Amino acid sequence: MHFSHSLRLHGLFIAAMLMLLSGCGVNNIPSYNEAAKASFSQVLNQYKRRSDLIPNLVNVVKGYAAHEKETLEAVIKARSQVANMQIPPDLMNNSAALQQFEKNQQQMSSALSRLMVVVEQYPNLKANDNFLALQSQLEGTENRIAIARRDYITAVQDYNTELRTFPGRIWAFILYRDAKPIANFSAPESVEQVPAVQF
Repeated sequence: MHFSHSLRLHGLFIAAMLMLLSGCGVNNIPSYNEAAKASFSQVLNQYKRRSDLIPNLVNVVKGYAAHEKETLEAVIKARSQVANMQIPPDLMNNSAALQQFEKNQQQMSSALSRLMVVVEQYPNLKANDNFLALQSQLEGTENRIAIARRDYITAVQDYNTELRTFPGRIWAFILYRDAKPIANFSAPESVEQVPAVQF
Protein backbone atom coordinates (compact mmCIF):
# COMPACT_ATOMS: atom_id res chain seq x y z
CA MET A 1 0.00 0.00 0.00
CA HIS A 2 2.82 2.38 0.88
CA PHE A 3 4.58 1.54 -2.42
CA SER A 4 1.35 2.20 -4.38
CA HIS A 5 0.86 5.55 -2.61
CA SER A 6 4.50 6.51 -3.32
CA LEU A 7 4.12 5.53 -6.99
CA ARG A 8 0.97 7.62 -7.26
CA LEU A 9 2.74 10.65 -5.72
CA HIS A 10 5.67 10.12 -8.05
CA GLY A 11 3.26 10.04 -11.03
CA LEU A 12 1.55 13.22 -9.85
CA PHE A 13 4.92 14.90 -9.43
CA ILE A 14 5.94 13.97 -12.99
CA ALA A 15 2.59 15.17 -14.36
CA ALA A 16 2.96 18.47 -12.48
CA MET A 17 6.51 18.91 -13.80
CA LEU A 18 5.36 18.24 -17.36
CA MET A 19 2.60 20.84 -16.97
CA LEU A 20 5.12 23.35 -15.64
CA LEU A 21 7.55 22.60 -18.48
CA SER A 22 4.86 23.06 -21.10
CA GLY A 23 4.29 26.55 -19.71
CA CYS A 24 8.01 27.38 -19.67
CA GLY A 25 8.45 27.78 -23.39
CA VAL A 26 9.55 24.26 -24.24
CA ASN A 27 7.38 24.44 -27.38
CA ASN A 28 8.31 27.97 -28.41
CA ILE A 29 11.18 27.00 -30.71
CA PRO A 30 9.19 24.63 -32.94
CA SER A 31 6.15 26.94 -32.79
CA TYR A 32 8.15 30.00 -33.84
CA ASN A 33 9.93 27.97 -36.52
CA GLU A 34 6.61 26.85 -38.02
CA ALA A 35 5.31 30.43 -37.89
CA ALA A 36 8.41 31.62 -39.79
CA LYS A 37 7.97 28.89 -42.41
CA ALA A 38 4.29 29.77 -42.85
CA SER A 39 5.15 33.47 -43.17
CA PHE A 40 7.81 32.73 -45.77
CA SER A 41 5.32 30.65 -47.75
CA GLN A 42 3.08 33.71 -47.88
CA VAL A 43 5.98 35.83 -49.14
CA LEU A 44 6.63 33.30 -51.92
CA ASN A 45 2.91 33.12 -52.78
CA GLN A 46 2.63 36.90 -53.14
CA TYR A 47 5.79 37.16 -55.23
CA LYS A 48 4.46 34.39 -57.49
CA ARG A 49 1.15 36.21 -57.80
CA ARG A 50 3.00 39.35 -58.90
CA SER A 51 5.10 37.38 -61.38
CA ASP A 52 1.95 35.80 -62.84
CA LEU A 53 0.47 39.26 -63.52
CA ILE A 54 3.50 40.46 -65.51
CA PRO A 55 2.83 38.80 -68.92
CA ASN A 56 -0.69 40.24 -69.13
CA LEU A 57 0.52 43.66 -68.00
CA VAL A 58 3.33 43.68 -70.56
CA ASN A 59 0.95 42.64 -73.35
CA VAL A 60 -1.53 45.39 -72.55
CA VAL A 61 1.19 48.05 -72.32
CA LYS A 62 2.82 46.76 -75.53
CA GLY A 63 -0.45 47.36 -77.38
CA TYR A 64 -0.27 51.07 -76.56
CA ALA A 65 3.42 51.71 -76.09
CA ALA A 66 5.26 49.23 -78.30
CA HIS A 67 8.15 51.65 -78.84
CA GLU A 68 8.90 51.59 -75.08
CA LYS A 69 10.83 48.44 -75.90
CA GLU A 70 13.68 48.99 -73.42
CA THR A 71 11.34 49.38 -70.45
CA LEU A 72 9.23 46.39 -71.44
CA GLU A 73 12.34 44.25 -71.94
CA ALA A 74 13.62 45.25 -68.49
CA VAL A 75 10.36 44.00 -66.95
CA ILE A 76 10.48 40.78 -68.96
CA LYS A 77 14.14 40.22 -68.02
CA ALA A 78 13.48 40.85 -64.31
CA ARG A 79 10.55 38.44 -64.39
CA SER A 80 12.69 35.84 -66.12
CA GLN A 81 15.38 36.15 -63.43
CA VAL A 82 12.76 35.66 -60.73
CA ALA A 83 11.11 32.75 -62.53
CA ASN A 84 14.38 30.97 -63.36
CA MET A 85 15.98 31.28 -59.93
CA GLN A 86 16.41 27.83 -58.42
CA ILE A 87 15.10 28.22 -54.89
CA PRO A 88 17.06 25.89 -52.63
CA PRO A 89 15.05 23.97 -50.04
CA ASP A 90 17.12 25.61 -47.29
CA LEU A 91 16.50 29.17 -48.54
CA MET A 92 15.42 30.33 -45.08
CA ASN A 93 18.72 29.07 -43.62
CA ASN A 94 20.89 30.15 -46.55
CA SER A 95 21.72 33.82 -46.15
CA ALA A 96 23.50 34.15 -49.52
CA ALA A 97 20.64 32.52 -51.44
CA LEU A 98 18.08 34.66 -49.60
CA GLN A 99 20.03 37.81 -50.51
CA GLN A 100 20.06 36.77 -54.18
CA PHE A 101 16.34 36.01 -54.03
CA GLU A 102 15.72 39.42 -52.46
CA LYS A 103 17.93 41.16 -55.06
CA ASN A 104 15.97 39.55 -57.91
CA GLN A 105 12.67 40.61 -56.36
CA GLN A 106 13.93 44.16 -55.87
CA GLN A 107 14.97 44.30 -59.53
CA MET A 108 11.43 43.24 -60.43
CA SER A 109 10.01 45.99 -58.23
CA SER A 110 12.32 48.54 -59.83
CA ALA A 111 11.43 47.46 -63.38
CA LEU A 112 7.72 47.63 -62.60
CA SER A 113 8.17 51.06 -61.05
CA ARG A 114 9.86 52.32 -64.24
CA LEU A 115 7.06 50.78 -66.33
CA MET A 116 4.44 52.63 -64.30
CA VAL A 117 6.31 55.91 -64.91
CA VAL A 118 6.28 55.22 -68.67
CA VAL A 119 2.55 54.48 -68.56
CA GLU A 120 1.92 58.02 -67.32
CA GLN A 121 2.78 59.23 -70.83
CA TYR A 122 -0.11 57.27 -72.39
CA PRO A 123 -3.56 58.59 -71.40
CA ASN A 124 -5.35 56.03 -73.60
CA LEU A 125 -3.52 53.20 -71.87
CA LYS A 126 -4.29 54.62 -68.43
CA ALA A 127 -7.98 54.63 -69.41
CA ASN A 128 -7.95 51.03 -70.73
CA ASP A 129 -10.15 48.73 -68.61
CA ASN A 130 -7.74 45.79 -68.84
CA PHE A 131 -4.83 47.96 -67.77
CA LEU A 132 -6.82 49.47 -64.90
CA ALA A 133 -7.79 45.99 -63.66
CA LEU A 134 -4.20 44.75 -63.90
CA GLN A 135 -2.88 47.89 -62.22
CA SER A 136 -5.35 47.42 -59.37
CA GLN A 137 -4.36 43.76 -58.96
CA LEU A 138 -0.68 44.71 -59.02
CA GLU A 139 -1.17 47.40 -56.38
CA GLY A 140 -3.06 44.95 -54.18
CA THR A 141 -0.33 42.37 -54.65
CA GLU A 142 2.39 44.88 -53.78
CA ASN A 143 0.52 45.66 -50.55
CA ARG A 144 0.23 41.94 -49.77
CA ILE A 145 3.95 41.51 -50.48
CA ALA A 146 4.78 44.27 -48.02
CA ILE A 147 2.55 42.71 -45.35
CA ALA A 148 3.90 39.19 -45.96
CA ARG A 149 7.50 40.45 -45.76
CA ARG A 150 6.75 42.33 -42.54
CA ASP A 151 5.14 39.23 -41.02
CA TYR A 152 8.10 37.08 -42.06
CA ILE A 153 10.62 39.54 -40.62
CA THR A 154 8.71 39.56 -37.33
CA ALA A 155 8.38 35.74 -37.25
CA VAL A 156 12.11 35.30 -37.88
CA GLN A 157 12.95 37.84 -35.18
CA ASP A 158 10.76 35.93 -32.70
CA TYR A 159 12.36 32.60 -33.61
CA ASN A 160 15.96 33.85 -33.64
CA THR A 161 15.44 35.73 -30.36
CA GLU A 162 14.04 32.59 -28.76
CA LEU A 163 17.17 30.66 -29.76
CA ARG A 164 19.43 33.29 -28.23
CA THR A 165 17.64 34.11 -24.99
CA PHE A 166 16.64 32.33 -21.79
CA PRO A 167 14.90 29.87 -21.50
CA GLY A 168 14.87 29.18 -25.25
CA ARG A 169 18.62 28.84 -25.32
CA ILE A 170 18.40 26.03 -22.75
CA TRP A 171 15.59 24.26 -24.65
CA ALA A 172 17.60 24.56 -27.86
CA PHE A 173 20.59 22.94 -26.14
CA ILE A 174 18.54 20.16 -24.51
CA LEU A 175 15.83 19.36 -27.07
CA TYR A 176 16.41 21.22 -30.33
CA ARG A 177 20.12 20.95 -31.09
CA ASP A 178 19.43 21.09 -34.83
CA ALA A 179 17.64 24.46 -34.49
CA LYS A 180 19.66 27.15 -36.26
CA PRO A 181 18.93 30.85 -36.72
CA ILE A 182 16.89 31.68 -39.82
CA ALA A 183 18.09 34.17 -42.44
CA ASN A 184 16.05 37.34 -42.64
CA PHE A 185 15.45 39.95 -45.29
CA SER A 186 17.91 42.80 -45.02
CA ALA A 187 15.12 45.35 -44.67
CA PRO A 188 11.43 45.71 -45.39
CA GLU A 189 10.85 46.29 -49.10
CA SER A 190 10.25 49.99 -49.37
CA VAL A 191 8.10 51.72 -51.90
CA GLU A 192 10.50 53.26 -54.35
CA GLN A 193 10.38 56.93 -55.14
CA VAL A 194 8.92 57.31 -58.60
CA PRO A 195 11.30 59.43 -60.68
CA ALA A 196 9.89 62.70 -61.97
CA VAL A 197 8.90 62.59 -65.61
CA GLN A 198 10.10 65.62 -67.58
CA PHE A 199 8.23 66.54 -70.75
